[in-house]
Amino acid sequence: MVLTIFVVSCKEQETKEKSKDNIENYSDSIDEKSSQNNSPLNYNQNTVFQQKHSNLNGMVSEFVRKIYQDKNGTFWFGTNGDGIIRYNNKSLEGLNISEDFNGNAGAVRGIIEDKMANIWFGTSSGLIKYDGKKFEIFSKQDGLPSKEIWGLTIDEEGLIWVGTTEGISQFDGKNFTNFSLPKTLIKDSKPMLSDKLVFKFLEDKNGTMWFVTDGNGIYKYKDHNFTQLTRSNGLTDNNVADVFEDSKGNIWIGTFNGGVSKYDGSTFSDFTKDGIINGPETYNFCEDNNGNIWFSAENYGVYRYDGEEFTQFTTKEGLATNTIQNIFEDNKGQIWFSTWEGISLYDGKEITNVSDKEHWTK
Repeated sequence: MVLTIFVVSCKEQETKEKSKDNIENYSDSIDEKSSQNNSPLNYNQNTVFQQKHSNLNGMVSEFVRKIYQDKNGTFWFGTNGDGIIRYNNKSLEGLNISEDFNGNAGAVRGIIEDKMANIWFGTSSGLIKYDGKKFEIFSKQDGLPSKEIWGLTIDEEGLIWVGTTEGISQFDGKNFTNFSLPKTLIKDSKPMLSDKLVFKFLEDKNGTMWFVTDGNGIYKYKDHNFTQLTRSNGLTDNNVADVFEDSKGNIWIGTFNGGVSKYDGSTFSDFTKDGIINGPETYNFCEDNNGNIWFSAENYGVYRYDGEEFTQFTTKEGLATNTIQNIFEDNKGQIWFSTWEGISLYDGKEITNVSDKEHWTK
């Protein structure tokens, strides 16, 4: 379905209370009955909180889940319930994509750009493509297993990998093809949303695809062969949240309950177990232009690894909160941190509210 763009006014929007996304509440509202078997854990979706988001002209009622700057310098903000916001170097725009997306608290969980400069969004209403002029939405009627997308990447061949709550799909620009993982569920697995879900994809330098599953560890795929990583052979937790390859070829793994570790191809280094990193819930890996590795630890702010030591940044150093939703480096080398209460920015010297450096974000 092809859609034209409608721009929503950037006037101040009233502060309101809204429900958190169910995945954000997993630690506080697990249904005890489902946690005792292999069925997905149930989450309370009615948690309300007072919103204090301080940036993007009042258009964000919860938080920004994804930040992306495209090849033309345009900023894209994927929100958790308020759709897509764009800064086109002139003004902030809230984009009205469709009634289903905008009318049902559209959440954006992935933003990528292909070699043709098309922007792709993995959302709660399907896969959305922007070709520079118009938006196009692909959903179940087009071949997706489900419109609820959590994982999204493009491989070296230009193939788009989509992780939904009902399984994986590959998209070649014309057709969706289902892709199945081995049915080797670990004992007592506890998926948070679906045991068919892949949260994150990674294609490493060797062409191996990594699949971060919901409660079933990680699968590696190369030459039509699968290898599974779980707690039994190196992972700190079977509920993995993020996977990332740095410029040296190390694989960083963040989990929901086991902290952060690094895999060099033969051994795992568990930084949380060794007491170097605080907090069991880690993700949002990002490598800056200087080779520093950044990641967040829930309720403990962010960490930066310079190759030798870790440095922790919290509200004491200027973060809006110690709970971070996304980390992103822009084309100026500035590091952006999206939080529940706004966006913070690190310019290489200090962390401040992003509006202190980028005035258009007020």
